[in-house]
Amino acid sequence: MPAVASGDPSADHSLGQRVLREHVASVYDTYRISTLTHMVFVVVFGSIIYSQLKNPSLLFWLASLLSADIYVYFTPRWTPQRPARESAYWARKISRMVTLVSMITAVVPWLIVPYNNLPMTSLLMAVVVGSCSRAAQSLWPLKSALFGYTLPMALGLITALAWQGDGLHLFLAAAGAAYLLLTLRAGIGQHKLLTESLLLRFENEALAARLGEQIAATERASEEKTRFLGTASHDLRQPLHAIALFGAALENELRDRPEGRNAERLMRAVNALGASLDTMLDVSRLDAGVITAVPQPVQLDALFLPLNHTFSARAEHKQLQLRVRASGLWVHSDPQLLHRMLSNLMDNALKYTAQGGVTVMARERGDSVWVEVRDTGIGIAPEQAGRIFEEFYQIDNPGRDRSRGLGIGLSIVQRLSRLLGHPVQMHSRPGRGTLFRVVLPAAHAMAGGLVPAFSADTGEVLASQRKAAPALPGRVLLLDDELEIREAMTGLLRSHAIDAHAVADEADAAAALQWARREGRPFDLLMCDYRLADGVDGLDAGLRLSLGAGEGAPDTPLLLVTGETSPARLQRVRESQVPVLFKPVVASALLQAMAELAARKPAAQPSAMDA
Repeated sequence: MPAVASGDPSADHSLGQRVLREHVASVYDTYRISTLTHMVFVVVFGSIIYSQLKNPSLLFWLASLLSADIYVYFTPRWTPQRPARESAYWARKISRMVTLVSMITAVVPWLIVPYNNLPMTSLLMAVVVGSCSRAAQSLWPLKSALFGYTLPMALGLITALAWQGDGLHLFLAAAGAAYLLLTLRAGIGQHKLLTESLLLRFENEALAARLGEQIAATERASEEKTRFLGTASHDLRQPLHAIALFGAALENELRDRPEGRNAERLMRAVNALGASLDTMLDVSRLDAGVITAVPQPVQLDALFLPLNHTFSARAEHKQLQLRVRASGLWVHSDPQLLHRMLSNLMDNALKYTAQGGVTVMARERGDSVWVEVRDTGIGIAPEQAGRIFEEFYQIDNPGRDRSRGLGIGLSIVQRLSRLLGHPVQMHSRPGRGTLFRVVLPAAHAMAGGLVPAFSADTGEVLASQRKAAPALPGRVLLLDDELEIREAMTGLLRSHAIDAHAVADEADAAAALQWARREGRPFDLLMCDYRLADGVDGLDAGLRLSLGAGEGAPDTPLLLVTGETSPARLQRVRESQVPVLFKPVVASALLQAMAELAARKPAAQPSAMDA
């Protein structure tokens, strides 16, 4: 049996036992039927020979051979329940039994050939040749059994023929010897092929098992990483949320004082950190299916205009040329998600371009439109092309330069590509630059002029929203188990003339709601954290509290605030249709959401709200 080149003796031994077990199983598979067939054949053949030669010795031979067959049939035999370590024993046992049968059969040529009865000699040769052929087919999995059965029987015939000494018998002996060699050679070859195929099969099974273990380990590591990132993100968002609220309150109090500059700088730093955390949150939200696409005809020039405004200052700061070319083309896509895709691609291009520039253009190709973002940056080597869409992977940034972001932008592009059904193609030459191409379905132009999909100045949008928003709620109840956040939130709300009351658990919140209703001054809004103390689900608690307590009592609008990033929990929040803001919450977005919810009837609450 060929050795297995694994370098591990114990593994080689185990694999060898498995191969031997398969050989033994193959031989024993026809054990009973072969023995019964042999017994019937011995009786018929013996009767024919005895009727022709009338030699009493043939009866003794016939009885001996039948006794051997009966022993072989009734002796304990191998079954599939036998352990693999016993395979060598059963291989030796069946080899000894077939050798015994063959040695008894080897006597019969010496009882027939000396009679010079050519018909009987021919019949004997046909029987021996047939038996050798059958052995080559059924016993070649075990070479010891093949040799043990074939050699005694064939050599008995060959020697009996050669002993006669005349030309005919010598010729028959030579033909028998040649046939024996050819039969053994064919049997050895078949044994080798079977052994090699079994070794290959078991090696593949072992490799598949090890691969399965590695995949399982990788999946466990990925799940642990996801849990760690989710926990770390939540734990980071909690204090950052409190800092943002304290900072917003401080900024509001110092707005017209010289010290207000430091408050503004603090909030810029907090907002930058919040933006980084929100980028990681986007990945979880896309994986959870919280973000859904709303495809519609989109004018690309209306999309390119805010992109040009957003990145032109940055390109000018790096002394790069930014060309965003008008095309007059329309595509069918979700304008906000497509804006995010192209924004990430342009952001990535500017990060990795030191000289030259970035070009954004659209071209019509049949029923499709190609939107291309081309840069003259460092390029992407072929071996790195498959990894650029992985989370946190960055080319040529071993020091994790924060100015190059977190390495999540392209992974978000890939997720948005799958969500929107817009394939992303990449062509790059190291040292020469990179081309990213987004393939979109073309759409017919809509009536009307150029309407930008997004304003270039986000601050103007927020300001206009604040002006157009309804009045802020008069009374707000906050349910949060963390003292710092309760203090920060009440401080911020009170700085905006909102009567804010904060509690730590559901029981206190229920008591506060009932007391406010009895006083005739019910709360206009209930804000609730998603994860409360002792594992209490804030979503369930908030839904219970928001329902009217008593006949005729109106429901209290509910706003959920969370630092969760788990895809499963985000999906649950979406299915609940409760408005949600993600920590750290920007003060302007918080106030806008509160004002809108306080002005709406509970039955008409929106399905989702993002910070």
